[in-house]
Amino acid sequence: MSETVPTRETIEMAHERIKPFIHHTPVMTSQFLNDLCHAELFFKCENLQKIGAFKARGGLNAILSLSEEQLKNGITTHSSGNHAQAIAFAAAKIGAKAFIVMPDNSPSVKINAVKRYGAEVTFCKNTPEERQRTVDVIIKETGATFIHPFNNYEVITGQATAAKELIGDVSEMLDLIVAPVGGGGLISGTALSARYFSPGTKVYAGEPEGAADAVLSFKSGKIEKAPYINTIADGLLTYLGDKTFPIIKDHVTDILTVSDEEIVTAMRYLWERMKLVVEPSGAVSVAAVLKYKAHFTGQKIGIIISGGNVDLGKLPF
Repeated sequence: MSETVPTRETIEMAHERIKPFIHHTPVMTSQFLNDLCHAELFFKCENLQKIGAFKARGGLNAILSLSEEQLKNGITTHSSGNHAQAIAFAAAKIGAKAFIVMPDNSPSVKINAVKRYGAEVTFCKNTPEERQRTVDVIIKETGATFIHPFNNYEVITGQATAAKELIGDVSEMLDLIVAPVGGGGLISGTALSARYFSPGTKVYAGEPEGAADAVLSFKSGKIEKAPYINTIADGLLTYLGDKTFPIIKDHVTDILTVSDEEIVTAMRYLWERMKLVVEPSGAVSVAAVLKYKAHFTGQKIGIIISGGNVDLGKLPF
């Protein structure tokens, strides 16, 4: 696996590598939301991606970059859902075994999807420490190759292709791109794509107040943990890694926090006005633009909607 920060060339190569397996997701607009924000918004709809989330990009790129020797005993990872689906999906595509560790409170829609791809699921308590401990046991028992959900350069490179497509699909230069941040795979990939393919475009991250570790890390200059964890955005319940954080520190302009109430409002606008099924984590970037719209008046804004795997039996509205 690569031990160097993704370059323009490696992102372009990753895009070509995964193209046969992914959707080139649409960029959509909403006059209602443009008027509400007094800006021109371009929504990159990764909720319409294979597996229902951008994670398909990083999972595919990571697995397709492995050697036969690394694949022979299967793949393992830990994830609350979307990366779990990505690895299960990618492993199924190439006929490799997948051993997935999921928190015992993961959304049932995500658990069921992982199982449908043929992966073997092991449950654990929902802490980063328990996730990794359980994966370590699986590695010892099976010899499987571990692919980290975000702190992996092949994963970051794959995630960067979403912003690459967004930049290529919008005819005029974007003033900024906003993406959610959890472990930092998407936002660090987004920041690198902006740097390489649209150097004048700034990058902002949206983060839930109830899992606000990235904003603390950004301010202190070192990786921090959130003072408390309590948010509807289950896909963002983790902290930054030593590969994602330096990229964020160097190339992200700011991190904007939003409340659960603001996330739900953003979800509702997307469902009602744009007819888009979006999960809470996927709506965080939209919530950030709505909350801080006074900062972005008159600008062209790319917004990455990261996923749409929501449990329809537990809607927050």
